[in-house]
Amino acid sequence: MDSLAATVEPSDGTVTRGAWCPLLGGAAARHALDAVDAIARAIEKLQRGPSPRTETASGRRARRDASLCDGTAGLAAFYGYLSQARARRGYERQIARRYLEDASNAVESVTMGPSLYGGFTGVAWAVAHLQQDLFESDSEDSTKAVDEALRDLTNRQAWRSNYDLVGGLVGLGVYALERLPARAAVACLEGVLDRLDEISERRSGGVTWHTAPELLPPWQLKLCPNGYYNLGLAHGCPGVIALLGAVWAVGIRRKRVRRLLEGAVAWLLRHRRRSRSGSQFSAWIVPGGDREDCRSAWCYGDPGVAAALLCAARSVGEPTWELEALRIARRAAARPPEESGVLDAGLCHGASGLAHVFNRMYQTTGDPVLGRAARFWFERTLEMRKPGRGVGGFRALQARQDGTRFWEDMPGLLNGAAGIGLALLAAATPIEPEWDRMLLLSARCS
Repeated sequence: MDSLAATVEPSDGTVTRGAWCPLLGGAAARHALDAVDAIARAIEKLQRGPSPRTETASGRRARRDASLCDGTAGLAAFYGYLSQARARRGYERQIARRYLEDASNAVESVTMGPSLYGGFTGVAWAVAHLQQDLFESDSEDSTKAVDEALRDLTNRQAWRSNYDLVGGLVGLGVYALERLPARAAVACLEGVLDRLDEISERRSGGVTWHTAPELLPPWQLKLCPNGYYNLGLAHGCPGVIALLGAVWAVGIRRKRVRRLLEGAVAWLLRHRRRSRSGSQFSAWIVPGGDREDCRSAWCYGDPGVAAALLCAARSVGEPTWELEALRIARRAAARPPEESGVLDAGLCHGASGLAHVFNRMYQTTGDPVLGRAARFWFERTLEMRKPGRGVGGFRALQARQDGTRFWEDMPGLLNGAAGIGLALLAAATPIEPEWDRMLLLSARCS
C-alpha cells in the first residue's frame, strides 16, 4: 500500500475560489495522511474477520451493518475517496467495490427501512454517488427499484414518520438530488416537497416542523413529553433549509420552495438565544420552555446551523442569509474549545466533524476566521489519536440509554474512523469531498 503522504503535493493552505484546496500543508498534512493510512489498514483488518456476521448481545448471529451511517455503504465511500488520492488506486478501488457490493446484496436479503442513514436509501445513495467512479457506469439499473419505491412512498398523503435528514423526508430528498435528472427522482423530490408542506406549521411569523412525541427516543420523551421543535442540522429545521435551497437551485417547484424556505429561515433566526456566551441555538425548543445552551457540532449547534444556512444562501443566491450564516459561524469559531462539548474525534459530534464543517465554509467563503477554526479542530483531531488503540488510533465515545458513557472501536462513517479519515483526507488533498452532500454541507445543484 502506497503512503499517502509520499504521493500528495504539498500545499500552503490558501483557498483558490472555485477549486478545492488542501487546508493543511507540511507536517500537519503528513500527520493527517498518516492517520488516514492507519485508519484504512485498521478497518480492513477489522472487516476481514472469520465471518461476515457478528455476535449480538443476545448471542444471536446478526448480519454485518450495511448502512451509510456506520456500515459497509459508508466504508465504500471512504475507500472510494481514498482510491482517488492514491498514485496507484487499484487496491483501494477494489476494496470500495467489495463494500459497495456487500451493502447492495444486504438490501436484497435483510429487511431495512427507507431512511438515508440507517436504511436502504443510504445504500442506494452510496451506489449513485460512487458507481460511475468505481464501475465506470451509471447507477440507473442498480437503483431503479429504490427510485420507484421512494417515488411511491413520498407521494402518499398523511405523512406520519420523521421529516429530518437522518431518518426522514429530508434524507429521502438528499438521495433524490443525487439521482437527478432521473424522472423518478424528480417525482420523489416533488413528493418530499408536498409532504413537507403538508406537515409544516405556520407560527411565530415563519414556517417550521414539529417532531411528535411518538417519534422521540425514551430519554428525549422524558424531557419533551409533547414533542419538540428541533434546531439541529441532523434532525431539525436547518436540514430542511439546506435541502430546500438545493431543490430551488435545480429548478423544481420554485415558487413553493421559496415560500417554505423564506418562512423556515425567518422562524429559525427568530429562535436564537439572547445569551452573549455559549451557543446561539439550542438543540431543540418546546413552547414555554427554556432555550438551553448546546454543544458545537455538525449534528446539533451553531456550526451545523451556519453551514445549512450558508448552503441555502449560495444555492438561492441570497446575500443576506449568507451574512447571517457568517455571523453565526464566526461566533461559533470563537467559542472556547472547553465549552464546545467535543469529547471524541468523530464526524457527527466530534472534532473532525467540527473541523470539516469549518473547512467547507472556509472553502466556500474564503473567510480566514473559519480557516483558522478548521485548522485548530483538525489539530485537535490528530491530538486525540492514540496509535495502537481503537481503529487507526481513534475510539468513539458512546452513550447508553441510562446516560452512562463508554468507549468503543467503531469503523463507520458517521460515528467512527471512516468519517474521521474522510475529513482528514479532505483537509490534506485537493480532492473535493462531495461525499458531504449526505451531510447537507454542500449540494448537487446541477
